[in-house]
Amino acid sequence: MDSVREICYKARQASYDLAMCDAQAKNRALQAIADRIEADADEILRANALDLQQASEIGSAMQDRLRLTPQRIAAMAQGVREVAQLPDPVGTVVREFTRPNGLRIRKVRVPFGVIGVIYEARPNVTADVAALCLKSGNCVVLRGGKEAIHSNRALARIVAQGLVDGGLRAECVGFIDDTTRESSYELLRQGEYVDVVIPRGGDGLKHFVTEHATMPVIASAGGNCHLYVEKSADPDIAKRVIYNAKMSRPSVCNALEQLLVDREIAPTFLPDMLETLHRDGCKVAGCERTREIVPFVETASEQDYATEHHDYELTVKIVDGCDEAIDRINRYNTKHSDGILSRDQALIDKFTRKVDAACVYVNASTRFTDGFEFGFGAEIAISTQKLHARGPLGLEQLTSEKYVICGDGQVRE
Repeated sequence: MDSVREICYKARQASYDLAMCDAQAKNRALQAIADRIEADADEILRANALDLQQASEIGSAMQDRLRLTPQRIAAMAQGVREVAQLPDPVGTVVREFTRPNGLRIRKVRVPFGVIGVIYEARPNVTADVAALCLKSGNCVVLRGGKEAIHSNRALARIVAQGLVDGGLRAECVGFIDDTTRESSYELLRQGEYVDVVIPRGGDGLKHFVTEHATMPVIASAGGNCHLYVEKSADPDIAKRVIYNAKMSRPSVCNALEQLLVDREIAPTFLPDMLETLHRDGCKVAGCERTREIVPFVETASEQDYATEHHDYELTVKIVDGCDEAIDRINRYNTKHSDGILSRDQALIDKFTRKVDAACVYVNASTRFTDGFEFGFGAEIAISTQKLHARGPLGLEQLTSEKYVICGDGQVRE
């Protein structure tokens, strides 16, 4: 088995060949990968069954993140094909101009080169990330979590074979078959070969990567997502949005975790809303004012308001207006996705300007923070930082820029 350094070195060498591939060559490889995923679906399911067996003690929502089904494998293959159909950003001319001395200058989009990705318990990330990196002209080194090692191992083999079937080098997608923390440390020390690293997981993983990386980091943290129900909100819209944001798929990073409700409407809004959630299996904890209105609500600790639950759990806080809601969101959020439910345009404007998050919603579910939903195709991650990109990271965000300067013998005086 190759060492982490050898995997990164081989990816760097392969990146020079990949940079010469046009969109058609990359698309052929992606189509071949999709075909392989479908043809080897039974192998993937067998590997996934081993992961689920070993993860029997984790919560049901986390098992849902880990579980693959024939339908999800088919969707994985379809996702790779959809990436192949997206416009290739590489070579796009961002700007073109001519200087007075006759120099012709073009700014063009180029791949980063090699991207490292450290991720946790979602095996579909292996295929999604490989497809996005390849289409944007990047080689990638993948380091998944121990919960999904059998699934990731099978998918990495299938992707490598698909690359060869499609005419590209298998080393374009490197896979670190070691889930110890040391392998993550070693990957983060490969700044010589890896141009940028992206963590996909919770805040703990983000802080680990940013602390130890020797290359630039595009931080993708978990989502402690908030919705604030302002007193002018349409109650029917608010209830529908809250239910979707919390209950549609609670294990994902764009699910609702924290509900803030204006004190003026809390006595009429909360009982029916929380009863509906509770009836459908959601555990609810809240502040003392919430518990006075809805007695079955458990007592929330201060830590609960800073927690991404990843499950059918919700924390509720009654607030004394929009300013308190904004202050609490900016204190506890992970800069991912937060929203307001309101019909007061002045307060909506204040909220969208002052809340510090990659995605700020108005009268809509936070569950839309997703590359496909934004029309970007699959995303490699949701960036919660401010440089160089923020929000869903699609193909364009996986490129850098290069100036190409053409002359006729000009020299600088």
